[in-house]
Amino acid sequence: MDILITDFLSKINFGEVQSFKNLQIIPLFTEGEEGPVYLTLKEALEKRLLVITEVSAQASVPELKVINNADVSVLLLDGEEVAGAKQNRVLNTSILVKEKSELIIPVSCTEQGRWSYQTDEFSNSENILSYKIRGKKAASVSNSLREGGNYQSDQGAIWDGIMEMSADAGVHSATGAMKDVFEGKKDALEEYMKAFQCLPHQKGMFVFVGGEVAGWDMLSRESAFDIIFPKLVKSYAMDAVLEKGEKKGSNEKPTEDAKRFLQEIKDCTEKKYPSSGQGWDYRFEGKDKVGSALVFEDIIIHMAFFKMSKEERAGRMSGYKRRREYRI
Repeated sequence: MDILITDFLSKINFGEVQSFKNLQIIPLFTEGEEGPVYLTLKEALEKRLLVITEVSAQASVPELKVINNADVSVLLLDGEEVAGAKQNRVLNTSILVKEKSELIIPVSCTEQGRWSYQTDEFSNSENILSYKIRGKKAASVSNSLREGGNYQSDQGAIWDGIMEMSADAGVHSATGAMKDVFEGKKDALEEYMKAFQCLPHQKGMFVFVGGEVAGWDMLSRESAFDIIFPKLVKSYAMDAVLEKGEKKGSNEKPTEDAKRFLQEIKDCTEKKYPSSGQGWDYRFEGKDKVGSALVFEDIIIHMAFFKMSKEERAGRMSGYKRRREYRI
């Protein structure tokens, strides 16, 4: 494994565990430089420095156009959702969009039943894919990179995941929109979100749902993490709210298990690809985990890992012909 990755993992420090019901979060910290300055999706859209549209009037399901008018880069986070235009989408991978530039980015649909213009431009939906769907998407994108060198997801598996989430939540959406499910469980999710606090200098979070490792995210800049923190908590909280079966509650030794998980990452296979934006996109796979890292100028801008079984990683991968059908 690249020494840049192993060195980064060895420098992660753990804070005190925060718990609420069946969700536990360990704040993550790391020393060292924060690297290049960038805005988050939320900041850039609110300041009207970023424009996201369909690629053309006809549009294409797996692609969007991004125009960055800011004087600094903008970080689009893996799994972040944008709403509007012909249908809501999520980012297939983390992308650092260069300042004063235009880019076509890879995305997946999170609103199966709509293909008509709602707005000309996309807005920030304040949601990130639930971690289980996000993990499956990460595995399918890694498979797509390995087989075809592109950042395409298994769109069918994402739609299946959203439909299952909608059924579990008891929320009906006329257009099959993930955003509607999050809105339908708003009160329950807000309980979780109020229970967790982003600490000074915090750059990441390691999460347990029902006492089991779920995954973790870490950013290079604490200011960026502070802004993205509520979205990430909501993402993991959705799975906690919908957890099936008997609630296992909390893990009695979460920090030990988290440290072991990070140590085991060093045994994962690693592949490196040119990013859709600036830098390099690293992909990792292990027997029970999948992960990715966006690296620019030898700084890890964003790293995320999810615990997944071999069966979950395999999922229901669409054949090439079927995946081509999503390229409307």
